[in-house]
Amino acid sequence: MRRSFKFLLRPTAGQVAALTACLDDHRDLYNAALEHRRTAYRKAGVTVRYGQQSGELKHIRADDPDGQGRWSFSSQQATLRRLDKAFRAFFDRVKAGRTPGFPRFKGRGWFDTVEWPKDGDGCRWDSQPHHSTATYVRLQGVGHVRVHRHRRVLGTVKTISVKREGSR
Repeated sequence: MRRSFKFLLRPTAGQVAALTACLDDHRDLYNAALEHRRTAYRKAGVTVRYGQQSGELKHIRADDPDGQGRWSFSSQQATLRRLDKAFRAFFDRVKAGRTPGFPRFKGRGWFDTVEWPKDGDGCRWDSQPHHSTATYVRLQGVGHVRVHRHRRVLGTVKTISVKREGSR
């Protein structure tokens, strides 16, 4: 059985700035990957897929160590998978004869979630277990963020997603 829990983060002012930068950089990655796919198809008729863009991610991170390079590689791959999922849904709608809705560029208010697909790979749930009264999640590039845990977590945490507060 798959369970989903939502908890409120209690970041410091510096962590809020880092989380905002994380969301902005992941949104930039999403938009750049979308532009890459559109341009490659328009100019050369070449279809770019997730595997190719994920392979280029290593070079992108090396060229921008203070930007894209400071975030978790697996969270960036999850962002590229998110774009790939949008394209798959688009082509499924085309095939079914429904209104397609091509994937769009995401503005500041429309890209509000970053996902870490595996606990321990760029993130760690309950990163400071010696605190008996508080729970923390460690996010690469952000630090140990306090979590308002209003209930006990059943099972093991596998995926961690951070959503911007007040988003749609």
